[in-house]
Amino acid sequence: MRGLESAVVTFDRHPAELVRPGSEPKQLTTLEQKLELLDATGLVDTCLVITFDETRRHEPAEDFVREILVAALHTRLVVVGADFHFGHRRSGNVPFLETLGTELGFEVLGLGLVSTPDGGQAAGGLPPYSSTRVRAVLAEGDVAEAAQMLGRRHEVIGTVEHGDGRGAEMGFPTANVAVPKSTCLPADGVYAGTFVGADGVERAAALSVGRRPTFYEEGGLRLLEAHLIDYDGDLYGQRARVRFAERLRGQERFDSVDDLVERMRGDVVATRSVLGLPAPPA
Repeated sequence: MRGLESAVVTFDRHPAELVRPGSEPKQLTTLEQKLELLDATGLVDTCLVITFDETRRHEPAEDFVREILVAALHTRLVVVGADFHFGHRRSGNVPFLETLGTELGFEVLGLGLVSTPDGGQAAGGLPPYSSTRVRAVLAEGDVAEAAQMLGRRHEVIGTVEHGDGRGAEMGFPTANVAVPKSTCLPADGVYAGTFVGADGVERAAALSVGRRPTFYEEGGLRLLEAHLIDYDGDLYGQRARVRFAERLRGQERFDSVDDLVERMRGDVVATRSVLGLPAPPA
């Protein structure tokens, strides 16, 4: 053990938002969530959040090392991924850091990506533990596999807004959770999960992601809706956290509202089963 304090350096946004606007990957966490997760480890002494702006975008890699790692943090050991790149035009990498470290007095440890038990890669050639692969399995709706990789259920944050009231009319009131466009939602479908509102209580919920094809043949808004099980209260305007546990089915278009209601009843029963909830009183 070197007896050093630990520090994490991160940006306030994904650099691609400025470097390649419109093509940046969807966010698995907000900055707030990222900081919460780092704090929950109990292993981080300092977290430095750097504003990524046009000045930072064009900063030479060496200037970043001297300003942030040396002058601000007095770094003695840098731990990064083996494929790590930074600085203007991605000119900085592990060998670059090693060269500067010899001059400036810090060691560099480049860690390889975690592989499968047999040393290989996951299906599709993607590393089994990477943000790229998490996004890929979420795009397939496999929130259970995403949770295994993340070590937690995938969580999104948004604000409960007024909807068209269709859920309440059918006996299944839903909270329409508006999330930022940058948020990585799973594939359209129905999921078992949980909802955490302003009171901090985590409640079971049947979740729907999609465009409600029974009511809108095309062009409907893509919504995240949460039907809280065994709960009746006003959620409008609340900031909410929605966590996905298991995919129940894909989005479907039903011939009648009655058919949809019957299927929603089944979704609630399935959600209870996934989350280990008892059946409601008869």
